[in-house]
Amino acid sequence: MGAVLVLSVVALLGIAVLLVKDETAGDSLFALLAVIEVVLLVQLVIGSVQLSGTERDVSGVLFVSYLVGILTALPIGAFWSLAERTRAGTAVLGAAAFTVVALELRLDVIWAGAGA
Repeated sequence: MGAVLVLSVVALLGIAVLLVKDETAGDSLFALLAVIEVVLLVQLVIGSVQLSGTERDVSGVLFVSYLVGILTALPIGAFWSLAERTRAGTAVLGAAAFTVVALELRLDVIWAGAGA
């Protein structure tokens, strides 16, 4: 969880700088987003394995749906940003990165058993 949050906040800061400078996202930002996506895939596998072996009171369907759903935000935002090479496309990328942060925080609440 920590790696996803740190990487996503770094991406958000980079996106904020691009928005202020009125520039579009470049290859280095898309590379960072790809790294975040790989970390999210690893999180999906580890989270599913941990869920199968836990005695916690966790809603499995809800937890796994968040693990899978979080994977969709960045690719959708990246494709939109690549199609819309303006400041608005970069803002959509920021919204996608912010969505990852919000969903990641929600996953932590679900895992704790308080969010089901």
